[in-house]
Amino acid sequence: MIVYNITIKIDPAIETPWIQWQQQEHIPDIMASGQFSHYKMFRLLEQDDSEGMTFVVQYFAPALDNYYRYIEDYAPALRQKAFDKWGDRFIAFRTVMQVVD
Repeated sequence: MIVYNITIKIDPAIETPWIQWQQQEHIPDIMASGQFSHYKMFRLLEQDDSEGMTFVVQYFAPALDNYYRYIEDYAPALRQKAFDKWGDRFIAFRTVMQVVD
């Protein structure tokens, strides 16, 4: 199992509409790619939120090939859509992990 982990710090002024957009549009768009079996969304606690809240969204893929297919075929357009909507009001960084049983 592969976990595509996205950590996002957002401008406090957009918290509510950004969460709604994630849950109603962005996450469903990513899941519609068919490359991930499920996801989980978290808000980090015990963080300095003075510059914005930090969220983590994890997408679970059955194999690394699914992740690569998402990155090649879907990610560029979906990232651009996020920048078009929110501009520089968020910062995101991404990691890829393998589940170790």
